[in-house]
Amino acid sequence: MADGMPTSGAPSSNRNVMIVLSYLWLLALVPLVVEKEDREVQWHAKHGLVLLIAEVVLWVLVTIIQMVVGMMLGCIVGVMGLVLWVGILIVHIMAIVKGINGQRLIIPGISEYASRF
Repeated sequence: MADGMPTSGAPSSNRNVMIVLSYLWLLALVPLVVEKEDREVQWHAKHGLVLLIAEVVLWVLVTIIQMVVGMMLGCIVGVMGLVLWVGILIVHIMAIVKGINGQRLIIPGISEYASRF
């Protein structure tokens, strides 16, 4: 939902484990396939996959920028890549914590795609 509140489904007995897996990149496929009846786990799994796709696109762009600009500003671009990676980890940790607490981390421009498929 847009307000960040979960919708109920048939709750899974291992919901927390599945929510954690949802934000561990390709492991999001596990809850997507295994927990078909739990709508909340399904949303988190789809959200994790949408994040994965967004991160891959971002990393491709960063790699292209590093190749073009990296020769002149190698160290600065390297540090920016590290900051980006730490930022991605923080987003995943926040999503896991909110998911375990029964909430959703809504990221404008990205999270809306989790509800579409």
